[in-house]
Amino acid sequence: MFRFTSIKDYHTALNAAHTTCTQAVKYYLDQITEHANFNAYLEVFSKEALSYAADLDTERKQGKSIGKLHGVVIGIKDVLSYKGHTVSAASKILENYTAVYTATAIQKLVDEGAIIIGRQNCDEFAMGSSNENSAYGPVKNAIDITKVPGGSSGGSAVSVQAGLSMISIGSDTGGSVRQPADFCGVVGLKPSYGRISRYGLIAYASSFDQIGIFSKTIEDAALVLEVMAGEDEFDSTVSSKPVPAYSKLIERKEIENTTSPKKIAYFKETLFHPGLDAEIKTQIEYYLKDLTAKGYIVEAIDFSLLSYVVPTYYVLTTAEASSNLSRYDGIKFGHRTKESITDLNDLYKKTRTEGFGEEVQRRILLGSFVLSAGYFDAYFTKAQQVRQKLVDLTNSVFSKYDLILSPTVPTTAFGLGENNHSATEMFLADIYTVYANLVGIPAISIPLFTHSNGMPFGLQVMSASFNEVGLLSFSKEQMNNKI
Repeated sequence: MFRFTSIKDYHTALNAAHTTCTQAVKYYLDQITEHANFNAYLEVFSKEALSYAADLDTERKQGKSIGKLHGVVIGIKDVLSYKGHTVSAASKILENYTAVYTATAIQKLVDEGAIIIGRQNCDEFAMGSSNENSAYGPVKNAIDITKVPGGSSGGSAVSVQAGLSMISIGSDTGGSVRQPADFCGVVGLKPSYGRISRYGLIAYASSFDQIGIFSKTIEDAALVLEVMAGEDEFDSTVSSKPVPAYSKLIERKEIENTTSPKKIAYFKETLFHPGLDAEIKTQIEYYLKDLTAKGYIVEAIDFSLLSYVVPTYYVLTTAEASSNLSRYDGIKFGHRTKESITDLNDLYKKTRTEGFGEEVQRRILLGSFVLSAGYFDAYFTKAQQVRQKLVDLTNSVFSKYDLILSPTVPTTAFGLGENNHSATEMFLADIYTVYANLVGIPAISIPLFTHSNGMPFGLQVMSASFNEVGLLSFSKEQMNNKI
């Protein structure tokens, strides 16, 4: 029986002829079929994946050099363009739209031998915290199908959680990788803003969006980041900083006593927030005490701006979304209403009413409001000022500390439909994750804990911009200690 533990072990098995890429793909195709009730995939590229796997097996047998991700089976969130394949952002307005080019990050994966097995369900246009906003139905948590998997990259998280792919690629605008990773008990990494090219990622809020990674291990996340990161002539916001060899640098023998962080901060307000589950609070407090006992300097610091992060995030992201989504008008591509129309405005109105779901419409309207005359300074300008204060605070913290720790989400996975009555309750699920997107720093959720209700929850670790080596090294150490 085929089993997957890590990319390194998989490659060892391939080189020893204990398995093949074809066997791996067949295994995952069977798993996807068997667990179709999770609704994690919108489309599976069965024939294409099997054909490419066979080609890779032939090349390996011929002694040709293999890529870093040779035969690694990867699923991609339905907001990433893959030429010749449908990309819909889980929305009716892009139903049956075929990508005309491949996202840079996806092309880099393919260039290193990765096998793209399918596109994964998500909240429409990546707007949501539960994956209940998809036009194609909700994704279900594999541990308990009455629970949500988190959002917006719920299908990607469940795919790794349930063993439907080795790796998944999602997007994170305010926690859309880390929050579902927390709910599903897997690793979820959001790199620094600009570390990975956004070319080919359907935009939600351009100054926040970042492509992220789901995996079972830190080592796998590090290797995939190493492949996807780097310069891109098609994205002017991507960083030109050299890409470290993350997969090698996080090896304990190479980083011991050098890059391993020792000074850790946590925001007092995150542990004393009224919305935080009492058991999550207790377990993380014990964990922080244990870190101190192990020699880390762990200190509580004030974060008086915590109550402002969610309002600031939603003012700014909805403003950007209202601009980004204006291109979906039924003229050049995507859905167009078949109803009779009277003029151009009527066409726009009917097309968007039919094509966009309720949550997307809500955010477009909110964004249009905060950008409108008379309200721009009161909301948008003020939110930008708060964002700058957060950046200044972050720079100050990382001048003294290596890492910031917090819960990833205030609760464990909630029930399907439980928070649909209140947009505010759903927004507050992002209270700990949006901060990293507001200031552009890397963050990761690592699955360290289990609640008495049987559901997993994670620890969020954040570091200074482009210090993914320190972030991943510490995370690897904590995962190893858990084992």
